[in-house]
Amino acid sequence: MGNRNFISYFFIVLKGMAMGAADVVPGVSGGTIAFISGIYEELIESINNVNLSLFKTLKKEGIAAFWKQLNGNFLVALFCGILISVVSLAKGISWLLLNQPILLWSFFFGLVVASILFVGKSINKWNLATIVMLIIGAIAAYYITTLPPSENTDSLPYLFFSGALAICAMILPGISGAFILVLLGSYKVILDAVHERDIKIVATVGLGAIFGLLSFARLLKWMFKNYKDLTLAILTGFILGSLNKIWPWKKVLETKVFGDKIITVDEQSISPFAFEGDNQLLFAILLAVLGFSLILLLEKLASKK
Repeated sequence: MGNRNFISYFFIVLKGMAMGAADVVPGVSGGTIAFISGIYEELIESINNVNLSLFKTLKKEGIAAFWKQLNGNFLVALFCGILISVVSLAKGISWLLLNQPILLWSFFFGLVVASILFVGKSINKWNLATIVMLIIGAIAAYYITTLPPSENTDSLPYLFFSGALAICAMILPGISGAFILVLLGSYKVILDAVHERDIKIVATVGLGAIFGLLSFARLLKWMFKNYKDLTLAILTGFILGSLNKIWPWKKVLETKVFGDKIITVDEQSISPFAFEGDNQLLFAILLAVLGFSLILLLEKLASKK
């Protein structure tokens, strides 16, 4: 982690903004962006710093030692970036999802395909075990993308569980937290609670998210420490399997109205040539290439640094 200067923190804010932008789209994971931008392991490590010994440090050695042990500057810079993005880009990305879905998904599709190569390349040693884990990850993620959404459920224990699961999906490259909430049938309940400022529901989901984040980050840290290649293989598989969710050409089978939002709850990937309406193939290909190139460029910059 080392000592960072202002420019380094500025770049962490930008990486947070990219994560926030991805998390706004139901189908793209902020975890994928964290991985590509080279901060994934530090993020997991920093979340793991939140434990009892941290508060003992605060009591015995004061705020400065507590902040250093927490890696506070890094977390604040990153979460500021995510917040800036969610607040400023949510409207724009929602508009694009509604009005230019094919072009938006094509850009993300190129981005995610490049990130499969990127994460896969991080695996030091390919063998039968890593290939099996890759296949398991891909099948699991693909299966999740085909599940029908549940009916809305507003029982508090279920919402606590939803918050925990969604935050785990947010940290995992490949599967988006917003998409998990749609699947669990909690998306509308949580969205309404935020609009109506229902503190009880928001607090329940928030506590679930904190519980999920702290427990899941521990598991991930342990996996990275003991089985790094196998973990990377599962993550690569997850991203590969999630491509079905972000394939640009879809036949919509069912939609639901959530407040002022229309959410597609069931759809099927189809060939661009079978798509009824303007499939914008040339622009879609150009944007996919742009998304793909952006990851390669990020990787070049990261390796130069």
